[in-house]
Amino acid sequence: MVAAPRARGPSDWRHYWGAAAAAAVDRGELLALEETLCHVHLRGAARDHSCLQRTGGQALPAACQDPDKQATWYAIRGSPFRPRPRLGALAPQRVGSGPTGPLPSPGAPAPHHRQQSCPCVTGDACVVGTINPELYKFPEDQSESHFPEGCLGRLWFSVEYQQEAERLLVGLIKAQGLRAPSETCSPLVKLHLLPDERRFLQSRAKRKTASPQFDEHFVFQVSSRSITQRVLRFSVYHVDKQKKHQLLGQVLFPLKNETLLGDCRHVIWRDLEAESLEPPSEFGDLQFCLSYNDRLNRLTVVVLRAKGLQLQEDASCLSVFVKVSLMNHNKFVKCRKTSAVLGSTNPVYSETFSFKVDPAELDTASLSLTVLQNAGGDKSCELGRVVVGPYMYTRGKELAHWDEMLGKPRELVKRWHALCHTTEP
Repeated sequence: MVAAPRARGPSDWRHYWGAAAAAAVDRGELLALEETLCHVHLRGAARDHSCLQRTGGQALPAACQDPDKQATWYAIRGSPFRPRPRLGALAPQRVGSGPTGPLPSPGAPAPHHRQQSCPCVTGDACVVGTINPELYKFPEDQSESHFPEGCLGRLWFSVEYQQEAERLLVGLIKAQGLRAPSETCSPLVKLHLLPDERRFLQSRAKRKTASPQFDEHFVFQVSSRSITQRVLRFSVYHVDKQKKHQLLGQVLFPLKNETLLGDCRHVIWRDLEAESLEPPSEFGDLQFCLSYNDRLNRLTVVVLRAKGLQLQEDASCLSVFVKVSLMNHNKFVKCRKTSAVLGSTNPVYSETFSFKVDPAELDTASLSLTVLQNAGGDKSCELGRVVVGPYMYTRGKELAHWDEMLGKPRELVKRWHALCHTTEP
């Protein structure tokens, strides 16, 4: 039968921990006894009772009071061993002057000790059991501080589509860093829902500021079947003293499915782009970006938009898409297609494609971008094509675009290219 464990009093720990701890208390010092007091004074009785149960009711022999010998003693009996903390490993703390407070008097209830705070980061290391505040820092929002070189300005807006009411809610929030043709800037914004070029909504003009705060809301009624085929265009104008509007830049935002999911408000910012003043080519023009990542051996193509396409038959019931083909030694390697845009001679895509290309293949590889129009069923007719690549295949702007991509690794290089008509497949 196991005898009931004897509760330890405040004086018992002197004998338990030896003369070193007793001498420290006599000098008015205490060796950070938070864990020590928990073992000896607060939970000593419970630990002794548990020890007696693990050892079959036999108390720990006096010869095994050394913590180094306790592991062997417990291992013989197949019991788990948990050594008590050593005094030498604890930091000294003066009684009555630190956060631990005075030593409790005999018979008084033991105070509740909390874990002491300590620096959680030492160099690149972190103490186990502490909170590292670096893990809870939010990434700094750089949208209002980092503007690329040559930026025409930046626009913040929000979009939300209400599925049941079939309403597109657009919030015009603010703009920053606008470049006005004069000393002062008085901007306003016109909103179009392309491909409808005739109807638009307009914000109020802000006087004498290059960073206007609009905080205006607009509503477009558009069906759920055609919403993904629409493109929001924000045109930012400067209003001069004669009330004439001068275009500062524009933002084209395609309404894709991933943007409209959730019936919630999405806040977005985009940099303004200059409108191309060049007239469209005979068969239209295509704008896209090229980038090559020399670390990942990845060639990236971003198909942005087209303009001035010569559609055949009724444009309202025809869709246009772009096929991007990777060629090597004029042999087909892989192709990708954009989504089809319905009934627009100026479609906007903003879709990204990536291809695996080794550095040794850059002198023999080329990209062919073909604009196609659906002709019913699986048939399609070609509206124009542009090929970019090394000197072996291209000249002029197409060659310059390819060379600039190689000269600026891991950067998107954006260019307009004129489409050429060809009868080749």
